[in-house]
Amino acid sequence: MLIMVEREDTASKIGSGDVPVLATPRLLTFAEMVTVQAVVGHLDPAHTSVGTRVELDHLAASPVGTHVEVVAELTEVDGRKLVFEFTARDREQVISKGRIERMVVDRERFISRSG
Repeated sequence: MLIMVEREDTASKIGSGDVPVLATPRLLTFAEMVTVQAVVGHLDPAHTSVGTRVELDHLAASPVGTHVEVVAELTEVDGRKLVFEFTARDREQVISKGRIERMVVDRERFISRSG
């Protein structure tokens, strides 16, 4: 996934800081989006995946206008648990790396329990 950092993505805009650079929570959102996209078409339509654990290192700032590429690789499958390693980078450097765990669940059963 390639994104361009917009004003709406900044720490100062969402309240996670007071500087106009890519906010860590937005970076996490992009990383999770990539892991969700990675399993589209691979799960039974009655199933979905939900995030259960995140490890994220935010290593460098990305000001408004920076293009950031976020990629994820499925590195482990343990029953219903899916483990992804992700990296985000701009043109010059890795700005973030981490690990996201997701659990495959029955969509209807999950929704009925959370409502």
